[in-house]
Amino acid sequence: MNPRPRIRNYMATELTLLRPEMEILHAMEILLEKRISGAPVVDTEGAVVGVLSKKDCLRAALNAAYFQEWGSPVAGFMSTKVEVLEADMDLVAAAERFLASNYRRFPVLQEGRLVGQISRADLLRALVENWR
Repeated sequence: MNPRPRIRNYMATELTLLRPEMEILHAMEILLEKRISGAPVVDTEGAVVGVLSKKDCLRAALNAAYFQEWGSPVAGFMSTKVEVLEADMDLVAAAERFLASNYRRFPVLQEGRLVGQISRADLLRALVENWR
């Protein structure tokens, strides 16, 4: 019997990373330029300390519209309760996690270190590929 495929084989490994001290407007420009819905926020050691999504950016833009100020750091708007998946998780378990959450992507860790990110689209592509 073949073992179930793992998300490490389908995750993106070329990641756009943000820093907590980065100005929020700059982070928004990066997400828009790269056409991505969010990105992990890492500290100087490379540890995941948050995730910044387009929804978080919308909150920041609304805040800026009220107060006419864009200089705030990413740390003030990012989600700090970060849910992650492990690189050796199988596709079925990953699909269950996606269905149980509102997240569109998860950072992927291996031995506590950020090694990638998997999105709903990546996972769907992997499942379709494995059904053939």
